[in-house]
Amino acid sequence: MKRATLSILIVAGSLATLMCAPLVGGRDIPLTAVFQPGSDDAASVIFWQIRLPRACLAWTAGAGLAAAGMVFQALFRNPLATPFTLGVASGASFGAAVGVRLGLGAAFLGLSAVSFCAMAGALLAIGVVYGLTVLKRDCSIGGMLLAGVAVNFFFSSAILLIQYTADFHDTFRILRWLMGALQMVGFDAPLCVLPFVAAGALLMAVLVGELNLLSVGEDLAASRGVAVGRVKALLFFSISMMVGVIVSVCGPIGFVGLMCPHICRLIVGADHRRLLPAAILFGGAFLVACDTLARTAFAPTELPVGIFTAFLGGPFFLWLLLKPPKGAKVAA
Repeated sequence: MKRATLSILIVAGSLATLMCAPLVGGRDIPLTAVFQPGSDDAASVIFWQIRLPRACLAWTAGAGLAAAGMVFQALFRNPLATPFTLGVASGASFGAAVGVRLGLGAAFLGLSAVSFCAMAGALLAIGVVYGLTVLKRDCSIGGMLLAGVAVNFFFSSAILLIQYTADFHDTFRILRWLMGALQMVGFDAPLCVLPFVAAGALLMAVLVGELNLLSVGEDLAASRGVAVGRVKALLFFSISMMVGVIVSVCGPIGFVGLMCPHICRLIVGADHRRLLPAAILFGGAFLVACDTLARTAFAPTELPVGIFTAFLGGPFFLWLLLKPPKGAKVAA
């Protein structure tokens, strides 16, 4: 009963955050602007063209990152796993840095050429990680993690090289992109991200039973009839693709996929049938709230949301490292 009540609170809180966040800012929006989507009034334009699309993008990205973190923590049976563990974020960042360095400025479907370069970089990272595991003939958890670490180091070094050879303007643009941001105008960006997040969430919902078994162990999952290799490959490619699209649009916003699944486990438990919807709703509301605070705390200056989540994630990461294992007794 207690968990059911908490679940209802998560749903209500997520929806309330999404609806209220666009009204809050350096210039508060009157409620009348909400009912005037086609008006030329400044408040209405700010709400419908800037604030609401930004909140929708933050909610969609936060939901996708939180759900992806939940999946990777189950696959790797590692509480410190994140959506960026396998190098997707570093690959996307490398692609964005290449796009900035080449001076690409065209736009398509409301997204810049840099976003498409970031998407290509994420796909490259996914392909390299999978290629390394196939080349080594080791699709185990340890093999994939090692491949992800190697890819992370390589692309991080390549980004540093690009920044070193770029001029001041391009270096600042690259650095600003690496901080993560949600400054978008119009609904093109959230509509680009939404199909991938929806498809990823649907796949997770279909495989939620397999996730429960894989989180216990691959041997147990195989003994219960799970095609472990196929399920792992399917989740790896699909969830990495979803994360790649999110990062290509929003930049690498860290720690959302680490914190939200753990907080939701404390609320609804470890069963992925309850954890998945809780992570999606809580992750969306969490990133909307973080973005709202980031753009209002130092108004009129906006703090990049990636910096804000990093400030929260650092202490949380330390807490995960230092907390005693479940059931462990503290010595007197």
